[in-house]
Amino acid sequence: MASEQSLRAVKTLGRRRWLGLCAMWLMGSALAGPIAERVWPAYTVGVVPQFPAADIQRVCGPILERVGQAAKVQLNLKFYKDIPTFEADFQAGGADFVYLNPYHQYMAHRAQGYVPLVRDSRSLTGIVVVRKDDPIRKMADLRGQSVAYPAPNAFGASLLIRSHLAEVEHVETNAVYVRTHTNAYRYTLTGKTAASGGVRATLDREPPEVQAALRVLFETPGAAPHPLSAHPRVPEGTRKAVTEAMLRLSKDPALAEAFHDIPMDQPLRADQVRDYQPLGKLKLDRYVE
Repeated sequence: MASEQSLRAVKTLGRRRWLGLCAMWLMGSALAGPIAERVWPAYTVGVVPQFPAADIQRVCGPILERVGQAAKVQLNLKFYKDIPTFEADFQAGGADFVYLNPYHQYMAHRAQGYVPLVRDSRSLTGIVVVRKDDPIRKMADLRGQSVAYPAPNAFGASLLIRSHLAEVEHVETNAVYVRTHTNAYRYTLTGKTAASGGVRATLDREPPEVQAALRVLFETPGAAPHPLSAHPRVPEGTRKAVTEAMLRLSKDPALAEAFHDIPMDQPLRADQVRDYQPLGKLKLDRYVE
């Protein structure tokens, strides 16, 4: 009798231990996924605010999520009210990663050592647009007129155009800074300015009726386009992982439209010396505000 009771006690104790181990295993399995995600290092990504924040989130959010998963990091968008605020932040090293215009990259490297990782293979040009029915036919016709720009230091949409007007055309105009490309185009549409500066990618993103009402008056020579860059405090291994993820995911048909909207249809590895250091020779500093 005693031996049977002892045997039952041993079995009961064994069963309890087994159930306890199962419970611990199940709890660990349930928590493993979220914990694994939380321990991934988190980085901020600043994007030049050429568009409203909602558009930046819609375009960049899905790509950054996929890149983060592939590189095993969390990439969190950082938003800015306008381009000057964005400039102040990257010059202070505020964001870990930045997507910025070519001259911004030149400035960011000089101020903080930001390293360009990837860029599109196509050149970036600036465009000057006027209303389709406007009699303006050449850049000289803008003499004494107001021209809307997103910001003083927007590369293609402002710096290249203003330097061309002054250095090549010898035409004086009144610059009006209106914070975004979208605002600049609408200033011209509504007659507040005779023309506006932009880039092909942002004009192509405008509604069809806006594009139909505008006409490209002039296009600047090309330069290496916007890169995704990393602050030197980001570990080299993380930089490489993000670069490889961007290059690989750009071939995913499900993300083709998002990469087109950035725009970075055909990204390649960027290089500071080859792509952005030569911008110092253009003497654009005299037009930076």
